[in-house]
Amino acid sequence: MSDDIGKRIESFIGEIPSLPVSAGKVLELCNNVNVSPSDLNKVISLDPVLTARMLKLINSAYYGLGSHVTSLVKAITMLGINTVKNLTLSTAVLGTLSKNKVLNGLNMEGYWQHCLCVGVTSKLLAAKQGVDPRYLQEYFTAGLLHDIGKIPLNAVLSNDYMHTIAEADKKHIDLFREENESLKINHCTAGALIANAWKLDSPLADIISWHHIMDGYYGEFLHILYNVIVADYFSIIYEAGFAGNRNPVKPDNEIWNATGLNENSFDELKEKVFLEIDKAKIFLKI
Repeated sequence: MSDDIGKRIESFIGEIPSLPVSAGKVLELCNNVNVSPSDLNKVISLDPVLTARMLKLINSAYYGLGSHVTSLVKAITMLGINTVKNLTLSTAVLGTLSKNKVLNGLNMEGYWQHCLCVGVTSKLLAAKQGVDPRYLQEYFTAGLLHDIGKIPLNAVLSNDYMHTIAEADKKHIDLFREENESLKINHCTAGALIANAWKLDSPLADIISWHHIMDGYYGEFLHILYNVIVADYFSIIYEAGFAGNRNPVKPDNEIWNATGLNENSFDELKEKVFLEIDKAKIFLKI
């Protein structure tokens, strides 16, 4: 990465608004093992936007509850602390990032469709593997936001990024590889800069930074990382949205063996995945 490109990327990220103060307070509280729904209610209720988002989400088809929830405390209790944390984080990030439909090389609608598919698929694969339901939202959030590093590349490098996407397609190689060859920077590196600027913690920061370079990853969230890698592969193969990559690297045997998945795993979930994507679109409207 040239110094000039690095400075331009860092400048763009520096100009992105910080995450809302209320979101930061919620995340801080959720990291306290002794936090209660009442504690969270005191913070969330002070932010009418966050309150409305939380109630809108719990009453959406994404959760499929039988009755309408109007009490914030009840919503927090029903969702659980870990889910509230991930909902707050994902909604804050989505609310902060650009809402443009077309941003130079990437069509944002196709981009977010891909990200939704990765999030939904990662979550459903985790459920299939028997992951504790309390932690499934972490798989969704990690998948939903794994590619946020493409946004600054797309915005700052403009025509160069469009050319990079075209070259990867022409050469039939993975976009990550072409980013490194043509731009000398990749979306994992750019994503890591965003994660650092917003002080995002693990597992999200790890998945954003390592989902294409997992050989050097020694963190504790390897299972989430592997699931997102597999979900990303399936999402591209089945053309669910488009985030610039048509030639994904096939997960290696270590990933298949570690997750207990195989190349037919998506076929078993395909119908459910696309139904869940429609429900999860609520995240793009909050």
